[in-house]
Amino acid sequence: MIITSSSNDKIKYLKKLLQTKYRNSEGMFLVEGEHLVLEAYKSGNLLEIILKEGKTSPVDIKTTYVSDKIIKELSTLSTPIDIIGVCKKKEDNKVFGNKILLLDNIQDPGNLGTIIRSSVAFNIDTLVLGSGCVDLYNPKVIRATQGLLFHQNIIERNLEELITELKKENYVILGTDVTNGKELKTLPKYDKYALIMGNEGHGIDPRINSLCDESIYIEMNNNCESLNVAVACSIILYQLNK
Repeated sequence: MIITSSSNDKIKYLKKLLQTKYRNSEGMFLVEGEHLVLEAYKSGNLLEIILKEGKTSPVDIKTTYVSDKIIKELSTLSTPIDIIGVCKKKEDNKVFGNKILLLDNIQDPGNLGTIIRSSVAFNIDTLVLGSGCVDLYNPKVIRATQGLLFHQNIIERNLEELITELKKENYVILGTDVTNGKELKTLPKYDKYALIMGNEGHGIDPRINSLCDESIYIEMNNNCESLNVAVACSIILYQLNK
């Protein structure tokens, strides 16, 4: 059977998953394109695929065939795709490991996706989304991660409460400060640390920043006032991972 009608109940349900409130209530989200579908499958998060009629499934899983018109209605992309994955959300696990990344009010989907990729590249054990962060399952975030959200422990927590707990467990809390921070390359090797990266426009919330043990500064040309938060985060994580 091939679904060709937009009024089909299943299609109407899937369209709702393009909205944050329904992703939250249903605990599911969509991924677009074969690469993301395969990454979701490998991680065990893929529940079903929606496949354009006439195409062959790349994985052995429940498959619903739809017309070209329907798959375009379900897609957020401007370029044509043949496959969409229906996924269950990742489990909200505990903080684990010695290298923690805390994100305070990161709002740009591309920035969050890039930070997730860098967190995997530079061996962050747990990535924590604080209040105000863009939805992890926003389609733009998912695409920007290139599937690496399936390979990182990502949780949501109140950062002030979590930092208090981490301090009790002897994590060094690191923030950023272009005025009074220590130059990045002068930092010692930390056994256990939690790095905080703040909002694109306002930086780290002052209440959270006050909990930092050390502040970091990236030395750069005076003609450049600041770096994009995802770029800055990647540079810092690279240095901390050396």
